[in-house]
Amino acid sequence: MATSMIQKVLTSNAGIAALALRVPVGIIFAAHGAQKLFGWFGGYGLEGTGGWMDSIGLSPGIVMAFLAGAAEFFGGIALVLGLLTRPAALALSLAMVVAIVAVHLPNGLFMSNNGYEFGLALLAASVSLLFSGAGKASLDNLLAKRFN
Repeated sequence: MATSMIQKVLTSNAGIAALALRVPVGIIFAAHGAQKLFGWFGGYGLEGTGGWMDSIGLSPGIVMAFLAGAAEFFGGIALVLGLLTRPAALALSLAMVVAIVAVHLPNGLFMSNNGYEFGLALLAASVSLLFSGAGKASLDNLLAKRFN
């Protein structure tokens, strides 16, 4: 039973095309997570991001900043590697839904107004990877072969 579940999580018929989606989207997510967690790339780190999250009603802010940052950073790395892609894509999808609803939706679609278009694109990519899996060029594919 457990092996069957692992097989379902790891197995993908997506071919090589998923790699073209996974890598750039994973890099974007990892960079945004690093901003939240570590203050890299001009980010505010956990305390700064946590304070902002508190100010918009996502409390406790530091916990929410950690959860969002961890999902983005580690989920992004997982996408780049193609390792546990479906669970990572699920976590990233949930993070994007929260970001869209809590932050960007009232501003309309366009990024120029801090709208939700970028979050929506990342949500679409995450949902696509959730359904398709990592594809042939991935650690998931190698692990699926080992469990077979």
